[in-house]
Amino acid sequence: MTVPAPRARRRTSTLGRMLPLLLIAALLAPVGLLLTQSWQHTGENRDQASRARLGVEYLRALAPITEALVEAQSAAVSGRPVPGEPLTRAVEQAATLDARIGVELRSQERWAGLRAKLEALRDRRPADPESAYTAYGEVTDLLLDLHDKVRESSGLVRDPGADSYFLQDSVGQELPEAMVGAGRLADLGTLVSRRPAAERTRGLIELTSVRVSALAPANGVVDNLRSAVDSSESTDLGANVLTPLDAYQRSVEALAAYSTPAAGTGAVDPGQLAAAALNSRNAARQLQPVVLAELDALLVERLDGLDRDRWITVGAAAVAVLLLGWLATLLIAAARRAHRRAATPTTDVDSSGDLATGDPWQPPGGTGRPADQRTLQPVGATQHTEIAQWGPFDASR
Repeated sequence: MTVPAPRARRRTSTLGRMLPLLLIAALLAPVGLLLTQSWQHTGENRDQASRARLGVEYLRALAPITEALVEAQSAAVSGRPVPGEPLTRAVEQAATLDARIGVELRSQERWAGLRAKLEALRDRRPADPESAYTAYGEVTDLLLDLHDKVRESSGLVRDPGADSYFLQDSVGQELPEAMVGAGRLADLGTLVSRRPAAERTRGLIELTSVRVSALAPANGVVDNLRSAVDSSESTDLGANVLTPLDAYQRSVEALAAYSTPAAGTGAVDPGQLAAAALNSRNAARQLQPVVLAELDALLVERLDGLDRDRWITVGAAAVAVLLLGWLATLLIAAARRAHRRAATPTTDVDSSGDLATGDPWQPPGGTGRPADQRTLQPVGATQHTEIAQWGPFDASR
């Protein structure tokens, strides 16, 4: 019979060999995209929180300048010697800080203008109280502008947390404005009491305007801090803030009462108004560092949470890489086994059960059986054949 030739398996195509790698890439692409976006988002939030902490540090350096400047203005308007050491020391500390972080907060230009005004005011003191009130008012306006610049460039004004937003608004805008406004209100009350009677009516109108500008931010401080306590999940915020806040609120109420013109005379007592303004400034001095500390603590807590999120992202990336590596190993091993099986030739089996490749033990005669192989016979057939062959020989004996 005809022996068929060996038939090899079909070789795996290039697409089949590339299929495991394509599958790994299809799984790796979306996982890598999600992890990359999570890492970038966490990094942006972390950079924002770190920059906000720089803003808190700058606001902490501006607080002594605000306090010293208000005290110097009151002394100049009242005719007392102006204490120059506290303001000089506060300016030097703020200048050192601005040299370190002013570039990042983009505050160097504003600080340079404020410092120049402060030095000019220290070298050439105003000759009379009215001029001192005007000159110090210009410098305090620059100081408040610097507060706003720091809040804007540091991102505090866009803080995403409700409690931290109310805290930064209170300590970065409302409280400095309230301190400056209280000092101006007391100093203007002193000036109005010294003016001629013909000018007192105009002075009272001016005093009423300054009173509004002083009490509005002071009440804003109280409202913002209570909103921060109500919206915060921190248990320490309320315990630390509410006590100095209550003292400050009482001082603001006293300032409002003593700055109201009397019903009969239409005038205010400058002594009582100055004492109420001083009390309000002292209460603000106690409240300000507490609010700054709580704001910084919230930002530190946020940074810690973002760091934990980053570690979770790194862990998820490591697990994804291990799982995809394991899957790639399995797929590549399976592809190699399939490639080896495809490279091994296979043989067919004919209908009689013999291998199509031929038996090397068969003779070349083409019978398909060895020469000494006997034909299969029924049981007992061999014995009768032998008797028939040897029968004549036995008979002759």
